[in-house]
Amino acid sequence: MSTQNTFPKLHNAMWPGLVGKEPGTDHPPISLERMLDLTARAEVDGHKFEGVDLFLFHPHTDPDASDDSIKHMADLIASKGLAVGSLVAPVWPGTVGDSSMGSPEQREKFVLAVKKACRIAGILNNHGVRKYGVIRIDSADSPAHWAADPVGNTHKIAETFREAGAVAAAHGERLAAEGEICWAGMHSWKYIVQLLEEVGMPGTVGFQADLAHTYLYLLGYNAPEHGLLKPGHSHAEFTAAYTQMTDALRPWTLDFHVAQNDGSVHGTGSHDKTGRHCLADDPNGKLDIAECSGYWLKGAAERGLKHICWDGCMFSNELLEKQETWNTILAAMVKVRAAQGYSL
Repeated sequence: MSTQNTFPKLHNAMWPGLVGKEPGTDHPPISLERMLDLTARAEVDGHKFEGVDLFLFHPHTDPDASDDSIKHMADLIASKGLAVGSLVAPVWPGTVGDSSMGSPEQREKFVLAVKKACRIAGILNNHGVRKYGVIRIDSADSPAHWAADPVGNTHKIAETFREAGAVAAAHGERLAAEGEICWAGMHSWKYIVQLLEEVGMPGTVGFQADLAHTYLYLLGYNAPEHGLLKPGHSHAEFTAAYTQMTDALRPWTLDFHVAQNDGSVHGTGSHDKTGRHCLADDPNGKLDIAECSGYWLKGAAERGLKHICWDGCMFSNELLEKQETWNTILAAMVKVRAAQGYSL
């Protein structure tokens, strides 16, 4: 284990302040500035977060904001000593986008969301606050809808992803589809591999791995036909299953989220049930975070992966507002880099 590794850079996600949050409730959205402050103040043995990943929708970011507004946001982030990495495109119905397997009009909206994300990425790149990262997407529809025509719907998603991938490539960007049990055609480790193979744009359209969500892949939560583990599994069984899954998905992996999961699912607000994010030190956590990260980060430098990001959605606001929460998370991130990092 080395504490001298300089990569991957350690980022914090800003969307835990938004996902599952609802105005006028006891869990309202947390502003971007407050999330930035909590991130910038975190420190563990001299280590600090080096950047943030952003959610490109209200109330954090207006996807149609003027160039000057985006530059102002970039100045704010840079003033905290932070960089920008990956950007979440607003691909879902009710934001900019719509279903990637829907009508031509819906799929056009999906591609438009990627275009808007690429515009913002270009402004951040030119500003200098962003030098790496991907644009994160998903299929923006449910496994239940997909199941009405699995082959046909996967074909539609692949066509939409190819069109979005061409847009991204024209802007010098890459797309990473985040595998979660709640997204159509991406709800199992085998289905997402099949989808990416049908898209056929390796290096441009790839996978975003999240430790919590991919653990639910192993359990086959929304696709029992592809489950590799049952609750109460042994460590040896876990290792064999995790190796099988990561060997299939790692070559596609362009972005990586550090997370913890207790083997359960969770959803709040408008967010469907997906792999429950737990605190890094949750005693019920099923994952050795540093060890599991190594499966995904093998060969990361060769795949152009320069940062990792903590993702912990749908925690209570009380928990998110505690500085101790972010120090604990940062400590887990530091351990990942010490055990699995590299230098460029």
